[in-house]
Amino acid sequence: MEEENNSTVSEFIFGGLATNLETKLFFFAIFLAVYGATVLGNLLIVGIVAYEPLLHTPMYFLLGNLSFLDFCYSSITAPKMLLGFLLRTNTITYRGCISQIFFFHFIGGIKIFLLTIMAYDRYVAIFYPLRYMAIMNGTLCVGLLCASWVGGFVHSIVQVGIIIQLPFCGPNKLDNFYCDVPQVVKLSCTNTFVVELLMVSNSGLVTLMCFIVLLVSYSILLAKLRAGSATGLSKAISTCVSHIIVVTLIFGPCVYIYLRPFRTFPMDKAVSVLYTVITPVLNPFIYTLRNNDFKMALAKLIGKKAKLTP
Repeated sequence: MEEENNSTVSEFIFGGLATNLETKLFFFAIFLAVYGATVLGNLLIVGIVAYEPLLHTPMYFLLGNLSFLDFCYSSITAPKMLLGFLLRTNTITYRGCISQIFFFHFIGGIKIFLLTIMAYDRYVAIFYPLRYMAIMNGTLCVGLLCASWVGGFVHSIVQVGIIIQLPFCGPNKLDNFYCDVPQVVKLSCTNTFVVELLMVSNSGLVTLMCFIVLLVSYSILLAKLRAGSATGLSKAISTCVSHIIVVTLIFGPCVYIYLRPFRTFPMDKAVSVLYTVITPVLNPFIYTLRNNDFKMALAKLIGKKAKLTP
């Protein structure tokens, strides 16, 4: 079967995380629980932010959107991975693979831009506390959010636009549990040196620059508050440390995966699991366990539920 880009490969086979049946069933149980927690935790944050007036602020508006993106991000790869544990051979069509790459980088790109916006939000809150609500008004927040979606789309469409020009003549086995640029490009039956340079520039360098800018920004914010009162420093820790942890969890694996030659390394699958499965489930716990407003809102919601129960 021949695709429009003269490919002879009509489907790809995932190597997956295991080949032994018992191991696959064990992984299925573990990752099903993790994915369930991801869906429940992130959608719970989205629901609480929408429901509780106490959380109707710019910071929680952005956090609610990040949780929604984490839910979407995990759902791009996890269901197919779980299905693969139950099948002898886990395959995906060429078009399905391209679609997975598009949505994977679309949502991932939005998350990177959104984390940058969240850093700007903390900058305004700390440096201009009296003007915070006036500066971070609803119009600006929605505009920045829309800009992040546009940025994610442009980033993703560039990736896909380059890949669909490549010929795939075989082999068709991907050494992973989902379709991503490095593994797919390696299967092309042509010289991909220039393509790899373009991909590293589009993903790796942009990710690294954003990561450095965010780390420097949060360092400046903490230094600013350290120069203030002890109360200010305590507040900075409660509002910024969670962001720093999430930024590191998201950007660290990105830099490892995309800012290097497209070759297979022993840690690749472990990093992929961390990036696509573990990080989305950790974010709700990182934010809720360190945030008193969330704790109060959740307790308030549980209290109302208890009163309604006969």
